[in-house]
Amino acid sequence: MASSIPFGFSSTAAEVLEGVDLSGQNVIVTGGAAGIGFETSRALAAAGAAVTIAARRPHDAERAVAKMRQAMPAARLSVRRLDLADLSSIREFTESWDDPLHVLVNNAGVMAIPELQRSGQGQEMQFATNYLGHFALALGLRQYLASANGARIVSVASTGNLFAPVFWDDPDFRFIPYDPLLAYGQSKTACILMSLGITNNWASDGITSNALNPGAIATGLQRYTGGLRTPEHLRKTIEQGASTSVLLAGSPLVGGVSGRYYDDCQEAPVVDERGAGPFKGVARYAVDPQNAFRLWEMGTRMISSPL
Repeated sequence: MASSIPFGFSSTAAEVLEGVDLSGQNVIVTGGAAGIGFETSRALAAAGAAVTIAARRPHDAERAVAKMRQAMPAARLSVRRLDLADLSSIREFTESWDDPLHVLVNNAGVMAIPELQRSGQGQEMQFATNYLGHFALALGLRQYLASANGARIVSVASTGNLFAPVFWDDPDFRFIPYDPLLAYGQSKTACILMSLGITNNWASDGITSNALNPGAIATGLQRYTGGLRTPEHLRKTIEQGASTSVLLAGSPLVGGVSGRYYDDCQEAPVVDERGAGPFKGVARYAVDPQNAFRLWEMGTRMISSPL
């Protein structure tokens, strides 16, 4: 499959979706009003999809949508409030949804929070936001994804998966000394395992699920790290950073593909060590079926009651 995809590091979201018609499709993009989420929303709407941006700050998101509408007056765009670190907010969002859902892009995230923070449910904040909130969201939307007859779930992960597995006995850093990068890495490994779990558990619903690394892009995600430190020649623009997301969300080139991890619009290799960089590939523990099963069980317990 990878060799048949004519896109790579420098491809943009617009190039990936050129000629693709997503009319009649309903799409949700979490964090779709900033960074690569903005370009993901814009590109999918430009291809004809009805895009709902799920945002923690709806007023800010509305301003972003106004910008998109200036360039695309006919675009179907809307904003709904969603706080991924708050299960009650997720429940409110899913209970108010009532349409077939063709694509769910789990894009929102936080990175390298310097001090240990916990969600209202007691989970470490990066794990709660990047993984657990998206898991709860997908569970709550499952019936609408199933009714779309061929829905896709896309989860934005990271090379952070190469820095930490899931800490099964202490995911919330109650004993392990908190480290921002380890917590971030754990959360992104969990995003990949969630995608594999959806593939294993929901195939009968016609739902496919893949994860991806968008690349190194200067966005607000690096607010706690002092900015992007990746060498210039390895950086992407926001338009390039959204390319793999929209490939998995809307391109017929990956129709039916599920349970994979992509980088630069290509399926990434599985690696057994991180190496010295530039960091590439996906850690074997992040695509291990037993780990995916274990995380599914753990995530379900953390949510405590199915949404």
